[in-house]
Amino acid sequence: MLVEPARHCAMIEALRKGGARGPWLGLLREVLALAGPEAQFLRHSERPWSSATFSGARHTVVLAFEGVSAVAQGEAFIAALPDHEFTLRGSLVADATISSAAHSVLPSPRLLLEAELLVLDDH
Repeated sequence: MLVEPARHCAMIEALRKGGARGPWLGLLREVLALAGPEAQFLRHSERPWSSATFSGARHTVVLAFEGVSAVAQGEAFIAALPDHEFTLRGSLVADATISSAAHSVLPSPRLLLEAELLVLDDH
């Protein structure tokens, strides 16, 4: 069982109160929980995706991890993301990959990640 950090819960709730709707909120909640409490959410984008037999959306989530322990969490997220079993109502994650990762060490250790997730409609 994953327990979300309070700030991530608050961010999701603020998005909902601001009128945000859709399955991407559940996806974002799970990504942030998997990333851990030291992950900093920077950006989410979504674009439609379809093939001859499936439809859905490709999601991009950008996260930053600052500090030694946060970078370790980011590296654990990189390892865990491809095999994570997402539980999204009415959707399934067909593919989850890290599309870019940038490490820096000065002025302090930092890891910037961009994750790509293909979410298919499951109906």
